[in-house]
Amino acid sequence: MKCKDLQQVVFRKYEDGDGPTKIFRDLSGSLGLATIKRWCKMIRDTGSIQLSKPPGGPRFARTSKTIQKVKHKLNQKKMASVRSLAKDYSISKSSSHRILKEDMKLYPYKMRIEPKLTEEHKNKRKKFVNWVGHNFRKEDTMRILFSDEKIFDLDGMYNSQNQRIWAVSRDEADEKGGIKVKQKFPQKVMVWLGVCSKGVTPLVIFDSGTVDHAEYIQKVLPVALKYGNKTFGKHWTFQQDGAKRHIHHLTQTWCQDNFPSFIDKDHWPPNSPDLNPLDYCIWDEFAQCVNWKKVTSKATLIDELKCAVEKIRQDVVLQSCSSWTARLSRVLKNGGGYLKK
Repeated sequence: MKCKDLQQVVFRKYEDGDGPTKIFRDLSGSLGLATIKRWCKMIRDTGSIQLSKPPGGPRFARTSKTIQKVKHKLNQKKMASVRSLAKDYSISKSSSHRILKEDMKLYPYKMRIEPKLTEEHKNKRKKFVNWVGHNFRKEDTMRILFSDEKIFDLDGMYNSQNQRIWAVSRDEADEKGGIKVKQKFPQKVMVWLGVCSKGVTPLVIFDSGTVDHAEYIQKVLPVALKYGNKTFGKHWTFQQDGAKRHIHHLTQTWCQDNFPSFIDKDHWPPNSPDLNPLDYCIWDEFAQCVNWKKVTSKATLIDELKCAVEKIRQDVVLQSCSSWTARLSRVLKNGGGYLKK
């Protein structure tokens, strides 16, 4: 029964001499007793039921017209917040949120950062995939030693979106560790690591935080060579990306003279961290193995990095290397584009 109809029923019954309790019983719970008493008082005082307009926006904000306006807005503008939509269409934030999630079946996604790939880059990526297909069997790809460098700092790693503190107030959350203190210029440590289907190499640490081709040749390449020969014997391949210290002519010459095989600067495609197991898997695993609570200085950071490399799970390493050829196939299907996952 509509509200207007209920008002007429209450008005008629009250005029006939029925009290609020009897009206409530006759309506079988269609209206609350308190509401009926309030309406009866209105009839007694004014001779009619006069309901004031409810405060705030209209009761039914999620109309088809408003939903169409929101759709049009999103088609014109790639990003729009719940707050801005609510302000633009004079609706509450909760109504705006329900329109997006319940009516339009949309989900909020955080903006991701990925390397910019030109058509030339995409063509080189496709060319690399074809080159691997013609020169490597599946078992050969399992004998590739991938390598990379990464910088860690004293602030550690955390995810502001996923790491939540449940508390009754902001102050309590802060007391439970809800504040992440970041330094303006935190001390940093650069490390090098190699990974293959059999495991990971010893960790090489650069105390200065940077490394040039000379230090790379002196400290890194002998470690890679020793590990590769010990693990695979005479048949394996070394990989490195297009960093300047890697493509330096002296580095390339050293690799050519010492490694059984290596992917030279003319074959590894530019802007392709999504093709290196370290970038798309192992570095995250490594960071999760670090006990960041113990990191209070550069020395403790180095100690924790050394401990963490021993905790990297072998099944994660094997899976990341085993999936490499499948990722290459996806590059071709994606027209040379960047792999999202």
